[in-house]
Amino acid sequence: MLPTDACALLELLGDEARAVSLKYFRTQLDVTAKSDDTPVTVADREIERQLRERILSRYPSHNIVGEEEGGDVGDGITWVIDPIDGTKSFVAGLPLFGTLVAVLEGRRPRYGMIEVPVLCERWIGNGNRTVLNGVPCEVSACRQLRDARLCATDPQTFAGKASTAFSTLSRAVSVTRFGTDCYGYALLASGHVDLVVEAELEMFDVMALIPVVQGAGGVVTTWSGRPVDRRFDGTVIAAATPELHAEALRFLVQ
Repeated sequence: MLPTDACALLELLGDEARAVSLKYFRTQLDVTAKSDDTPVTVADREIERQLRERILSRYPSHNIVGEEEGGDVGDGITWVIDPIDGTKSFVAGLPLFGTLVAVLEGRRPRYGMIEVPVLCERWIGNGNRTVLNGVPCEVSACRQLRDARLCATDPQTFAGKASTAFSTLSRAVSVTRFGTDCYGYALLASGHVDLVVEAELEMFDVMALIPVVQGAGGVVTTWSGRPVDRRFDGTVIAAATPELHAEALRFLVQ
């Protein structure tokens, strides 16, 4: 069973992640490259270590999966941690990075947190309700691509047919912005962005985002329209309304 105080613990984890992030943000950091050429810093490692320790001190039998230290998803309760989503933004001094924590039950995300430390903003969702700093929020009513505001993190993550599909989609919307990482999904949950489309993602990049977007009334699937789970294909489309989601899907590689 899910812990009854999951949201309270997420708030505590968000506080700890914020403190560590701000301690290192815009300081001189050593940046090393992992095996996949993505950057990692002492802040990534310290945040994950502290969050792991906090979770296990409360729930020693729970599973934990983190971007830096790995782990396995179990059939019971699993916590999924991305200590800094947007490390490239973090090391460049850009404020749109965040810490993501998801709580999975039976391998499906039930709770999610997006903590954006520099902006002092924190979204927590449970699939039925999402709050921003404790205040309920909801997606926009946008139903047509021509009115949509689209976000993605990096156009270079789209290759081949996916690149062509995304380029075509981006020409059909009202506004396209890049460089948002997890913040694009947070803005979607608050009604400022209508559509987020991405590829080449990992499980820890997305598990926390799903309850946040769905709790605000949005839709999240892969590009093939399937639910996003731990074995997903790395593609994600998050939309404010089912109508906008269906219209955007027609542009994307199946």
